[in-house]
Amino acid sequence: MRRVNGTALILAALVATLGALAFPIWSYADRSGTGQANLNAGTVATQWGPLSAADRDLVVKVRLAGLWEIPAGQQAMERAPTQAIRDAGDHLIVGHTDLDQRVRSVAAKLGVELPNQPNPQQQGWLKELTAATGKDYERKFANLLRNAHGKVFAAIAQVRHTTRNTLVRELATDANQTVLDHITMLENTGDVDFDAIADEAAGTATASPTGPPPPNGQVPSAPAPAVPSGSPDATSRPSAATTDEPGRSINTDRPGPTS
Repeated sequence: MRRVNGTALILAALVATLGALAFPIWSYADRSGTGQANLNAGTVATQWGPLSAADRDLVVKVRLAGLWEIPAGQQAMERAPTQAIRDAGDHLIVGHTDLDQRVRSVAAKLGVELPNQPNPQQQGWLKELTAATGKDYERKFANLLRNAHGKVFAAIAQVRHTTRNTLVRELATDANQTVLDHITMLENTGDVDFDAIADEAAGTATASPTGPPPPNGQVPSAPAPAVPSGSPDATSRPSAATTDEPGRSINTDRPGPTS
């Protein structure tokens, strides 16, 4: 009897051990709710490679960028008091006109539906620019557009890094070059508030900063003073319809020709 009981205990222990070893393998094979499962769930096959949800989102964002930045550039060419702002506006028009043709061609091949007007937030930015004049207009133009370009720049880089779709990768490369050019032109105006941009980014951070300590034993600086309420900043603002001047509207509903 003792021998039977001992054998039963040994068998039970072996079964438990095998079960514990098998569980991680089964769990990994299932992958329900993991990043891999999420990627596969949003991905469809195309002749240019898998097309993920993030890929499609970038295609739409590139189109949306042109829908508000081309009118913003046209407005700058007409109203900006300085040559630096007009030059930046010219780069917006040329860059996004070319990029818009490219993105519509890519979207048609991949079957991605594109918007034909700016989103509400972008319409709000256009309205804010329309209401500003003089130096206030310059600052708003430089900061609203620089902040928007900086955010999409990061999104482009992520998709360019991870996409498995040839068309999306090529589009991301073109968009990356265009956005970097626009960022450079906007910064050349001398009106970009880098403190406001950094403060906004810090406000969305969820982890403590890392990296090497300050050089020469320096103590980190105190927080920067608050931006005056009347100064432009890098934050987003509510949306609305937009006009270029009193009685003249900016054409923000500008459907492009079909590809």
